[in-house]
Amino acid sequence: MPPTPQQIFEGYLHAGTVSRDADALAETFTEDGVFEAPLMPDGAAFPRRLAGREEIRTAMAAYYARPVEGGRAPNFEKSGYVLHTTSDPDVFIAEIDTVFDGDGDGEGADGEGTADRAVSLVQIFRVRDGKIARLRDYFAPALVD
Repeated sequence: MPPTPQQIFEGYLHAGTVSRDADALAETFTEDGVFEAPLMPDGAAFPRRLAGREEIRTAMAAYYARPVEGGRAPNFEKSGYVLHTTSDPDVFIAEIDTVFDGDGDGEGADGEGTADRAVSLVQIFRVRDGKIARLRDYFAPALVD
């Protein structure tokens, strides 16, 4: 039985966001898989388009080697997602709200600390044989550069 959209998404999420493991992330894609972030400007640190498992592996390893912005990691207890199936059984959509913890004082940009930061994004997955054949990741570019 092929993996469900939930299993595919959770495998992708664990490989990328949770463990930042480029090898594991690349293995969630088909050999000819495409990973796109269409809103990224050319020349940004986060790749705009990667074609093929090996290009995904190499580019994401380089990206993951960079320091995490402000040292902040997602708080998975505060974050959440909803998966939407479509009329095409090979396509599903992930609607994601990720929360990054602040330092607890909630003051924000005035230098007195940082509040929690919520980020919303949408990902469109096209799968083949239980792997991601194409992923389009829509998020604000300022969040990763």
